[in-house]
Amino acid sequence: VQLQASGGGLVQTGGSLRISCVASGFTFEEYAIAWFRQAPGKEREGISCISIRDDKKYYADSVKGRFTISSDNAKNTVHLEMNNLKPDDTAVYYCAASNRIYGMIESFYDNWGQGTEVTVSS
Repeated sequence: VQLQASGGGLVQTGGSLRISCVASGFTFEEYAIAWFRQAPGKEREGISCISIRDDKKYYADSVKGRFTISSDNAKNTVHLEMNNLKPDDTAVYYCAASNRIYGMIESFYDNWGQGTEVTVSS
């Protein structure tokens, strides 16, 4: 199982960025893919997840209305479109995969990507 996150970068407050997670080595449709983030000095936070099979989506309150998660099943890829970015969104963003749960319980996610860094300047 491999997850490769990409697309991070530096953006100004109010800007947009799309990060992506390419999955390989497992049956994509049997999994939920989630995005977590960890800001400097803070605990890791689950922000969004998608059930690939039935397209159920979840968003944490901190990103609801600004972030959109989607999947491209033909490319085994999950995108996170981030709009109206704020300095508080600055973090390393990780994608993770689980075939045990749809939701944001971190301990159920057995497979993790390497992280992509997002910096929002004020």
